[in-house]
Amino acid sequence: MASSSLFQSSPFSLKCKPPIPYPSPKSTVFPTHFTIKAQSQSQSGSPLTQNNSASTNPPPSNAAASKHRRPADENIRDEARRKNVTHSHRFSAKYVPFNADPSSTESYSLDEIVYRSQSGGLLDVQHDMEALKKYDGEYWRALFDSRVGKTTWPYGSGVWSKKEWVLPEIDSDDIVSAFEGNSNLFWAERYGKQFLGMNELWVKHCGISHTGSFKDLGMTVLVSQVNRLRKMNRPVVGVGCASTGDTSAALSAYCAAAGIPAIVFLPANKISIAQLVQPIANGAFVLSIDTDFDGCMQLIREVTAELPIYLANSLNSLRLEGQKTAAIEILQQFDWEVPDWVIVPGGNLGNIYAFYKGFRMCKELGLVDRIPRLVCAQAANANPLYLYFKSGWKEFKSIRANTTFASAIQIGDPVSIDRAVYALKNSNGIVEEATEEELMDAMAQADSTGMFICPHTGVALTALIKLRNSGVIGPTDRTVVVSTAHGLKFTQSKIDYHSRDIKDMACRFANPPVQVKADFGSVMDVLKKYLLSKAPKY
Repeated sequence: MASSSLFQSSPFSLKCKPPIPYPSPKSTVFPTHFTIKAQSQSQSGSPLTQNNSASTNPPPSNAAASKHRRPADENIRDEARRKNVTHSHRFSAKYVPFNADPSSTESYSLDEIVYRSQSGGLLDVQHDMEALKKYDGEYWRALFDSRVGKTTWPYGSGVWSKKEWVLPEIDSDDIVSAFEGNSNLFWAERYGKQFLGMNELWVKHCGISHTGSFKDLGMTVLVSQVNRLRKMNRPVVGVGCASTGDTSAALSAYCAAAGIPAIVFLPANKISIAQLVQPIANGAFVLSIDTDFDGCMQLIREVTAELPIYLANSLNSLRLEGQKTAAIEILQQFDWEVPDWVIVPGGNLGNIYAFYKGFRMCKELGLVDRIPRLVCAQAANANPLYLYFKSGWKEFKSIRANTTFASAIQIGDPVSIDRAVYALKNSNGIVEEATEEELMDAMAQADSTGMFICPHTGVALTALIKLRNSGVIGPTDRTVVVSTAHGLKFTQSKIDYHSRDIKDMACRFANPPVQVKADFGSVMDVLKKYLLSKAPKY
């Protein structure tokens, strides 16, 4: 870049650089530092770059411009590599047994292919909290906020903008990202006021993502780590998952982007066409199996134990590291004010723990002073956690899940049951359930106020309705409902509802099209009747 006119008489220039990513511990502001750039007299206007390779860019046409654009032959990944903006290895993480005794010394590198502890229990990703605590909450808030909306690789992603808390040691070259996350926190003003008498109801639209569900948040982390392992020549030929739809869509898309084979086990005739077509379109090897999700899950666990296929289900705790960033995003979107309640649909139950983990890290590292109360919402046709909660946490029993419109949470033997119970107990949490009619009515009501949600969000809204009606949630409580998938994945269920074509369901809020003759008089009669019904009553 051409030197400022103030220094044109000298072959040296002072340039104020952007804030360094890691200030001295407990610093509460971003300090700046200066670097001296030598400018060759024989190459006037072509100063040396930071890594001492000569720049080939011509000077900007506007001498006052403060930045160069990237060279034409350099992409954002190249730029990150040149600037080394990822600052690898300052922080670390490892696998440890979930909720282990403090005296336990069992741990594994994240580069190991391991899914269970020695005792057969779940694993958890444990971060070096002491290293993270060297920087205070104000620093982390400012750092995360500074990355929102940027295209700097990989921080343009809502997940990787929190890289230090997610997968700190991975090189940016190995990251596979679609700049997922940064999803809308929607103020459900009309729904809250009209149906619940609430003024602080918000919906976190995690389904507004690359493949249309929150699963993208975890899959970018898992597939990035697989990409790293393959470059390290670890025995990983492909990645596999059992799925009720959304997991397979996310896995196949991210594997396709990275050129990694994806293998998908789907329960035959139990997911929507929109969900089925996604892995097929992305080139995954799809097996349609005559069983339910729990049967597919058992098969994929057996297969991955014998073949060099990396397991991508939430048994693998890496995914939860990405999913927890949605909790951090909620806090960011409220300018780091903590909501009173967060309601999450639950099936395999990894997500409720992921949200808890995100909120807990923010509290432990000083970004906030408390965590919200969590609610896990289940379909009554697949409600093992609800039954466990109602028993006073006395004994967990898996069940045979019955068919539900909320197909992604049609799971009777959830892998992350222990994680979910831990999250709920430590957040003074609650479990609620929704019948098929309740969840479909709630979805229709929400859609009628401008949303277009999935049935799983209908489950969460039903939980909210019940807790609001019982007085547990107050009219001014700031409440966030997590919407897990895009409504367009479930159009058939919406068509059936509004056609009143669902057996034994009243479909109270159906809004079918009105059949009318193609003549002016008939159309006018219908419109007058409709407008009269909508006229304000004074």
